[in-house]
Amino acid sequence: MKLVAAALLAGASTLAFTATVQANADGEAVYNQACMACHMTGAAGAPIRGDADAWAPRVEKGIDTLYTHAIEGFNAMPPKGGQMGLSDEEVKAAVDFMVEPVM
Repeated sequence: MKLVAAALLAGASTLAFTATVQANADGEAVYNQACMACHMTGAAGAPIRGDADAWAPRVEKGIDTLYTHAIEGFNAMPPKGGQMGLSDEEVKAAVDFMVEPVM
């Protein structure tokens, strides 16, 4: 019974996060909730926000390619960072937030 309650609570919190993020495409908020775990630590080769050397070859491919990779997934990153409830616009806002310091 405790396991079922925990699962329901986890599901409800995910829905609440998704509804909150979709209300406004705030790139920093999306990054903090969905992207930070990998893009702050470099997990699985994710480029760290602000690391110009890591982002340079990616930025050279153009922002549209970055958007496509973030939305559809690329290498170890799943589509939308595994947060399938995010809209494409929210993912794009997070990408913009991540590359802003290196542009």
